Amino acid sequence: MKTLAVDIGGTKFTLAVFEDQRMILREQRATDQAGGGPWMLQQIETMVNNWRRDFRFDRCGIGFGGPVRFAEQCVALSTHVGGWNNVPLTARLRELTGAPTIMDNDANVGALGEYRFGAGRGASPLLYMTLSTGIGGGIVWDGRVLRGPDSWAGEIGHLNVEPEGPACLCGSNGCLERMCCGLWLERDYGRTARELLQDPAFTARYVVPLARGVKAAIMLLNPERIVIGGGISKAGYRLFGPLSAELARQMPPWSQARVHVIPAELEDDSVLWGALALTAELG
Repeated sequence: MKTLAVDIGGTKFTLAVFEDQRMILREQRATDQAGGGPWMLQQIETMVNNWRRDFRFDRCGIGFGGPVRFAEQCVALSTHVGGWNNVPLTARLRELTGAPTIMDNDANVGALGEYRFGAGRGASPLLYMTLSTGIGGGIVWDGRVLRGPDSWAGEIGHLNVEPEGPACLCGSNGCLERMCCGLWLERDYGRTARELLQDPAFTARYVVPLARGVKAAIMLLNPERIVIGGGISKAGYRLFGPLSAELARQMPPWSQARVHVIPAELEDDSVLWGALALTAELG
């Protein structure tokens, strides 16, 4: 069985082909912010048509970098790339591939990927955070994604962690995403997250609001494991060491909730593997 997996993010998008549970092809391209959604759809169509010369797809899974109305299988919006409002992406990919297709928010899909194949294997509840261009969250409970009745569960990026903080793209201020995501780090400091996290003094300040968001999730969910993926997580111990220390400082001394925070095992491919896992919901 061949599965097309699609990961659409704010700075890049990636397609892969799986044969059963083996990735046999992968192609990644940078996002054209000016071209937005229409440009990206055209690129995806070209890539898929090229692959269809050699493959017949049996199913397709999509992780989209923004809110998705799961019941309708429709993109709600993207806060980072224009041209995605109310796009029936599942229907378009189904028409393109000729295969049953399913879509979810990329953090939910990444959570499934890490739960089934990566650092979150078997953990319940599992909280997956993507720390990248933006910040999202996905929750897996007893093997199923916890989406909520309106498909908006897990939006950890818009917890307010700095009450008097700067304005966020969501319209609020001091959100976890505003304080800690790659987009705003580069805008605020003129350097990439990778460069900034080379500086231990900066990292010590950076993990304070990040730990506030993680602490809120721990106090609410008591997850068995928290897996953090996305480009910023690649800082490794330079990030996870200070984050663990800051969490130990912030957690109330009376709490006996476990604090098990680890980097994603699948790295850049959490969403692709999750898209493969998501297609199981097609039946």
